[in-house]
Amino acid sequence: MVVWTAIAVTAVGCYLVKLLGLSVPAGALERPAVRRLAALLPVALLAALTALQTVDDGAGGLTLDARAAGVGAAAVALLLRAPFLLVVAVAVAVTAGARALGG
Repeated sequence: MVVWTAIAVTAVGCYLVKLLGLSVPAGALERPAVRRLAALLPVALLAALTALQTVDDGAGGLTLDARAAGVGAAAVALLLRAPFLLVVAVAVAVTAGARALGG
């Protein structure tokens, strides 16, 4: 019963958040600061999620393993202005190599 209560509360909360977003006046959304924030927020959230998934060990601690090497290699490729698919390929190759070497 507790699980269904949690599901119901979450569903109502999601609906209210969606309704709140639809209730904001259009003039408030057209401000330059709001438009900049709306453009940058998804990138910041994705970066935070990537960083957390890279160094989280699943038990509340931090760990550096092959994933960190892959993200580091991807960062270097981005600094060198490599195309996106090449950045992903470099990250995959370095992560696989580090895991194969026991990392």
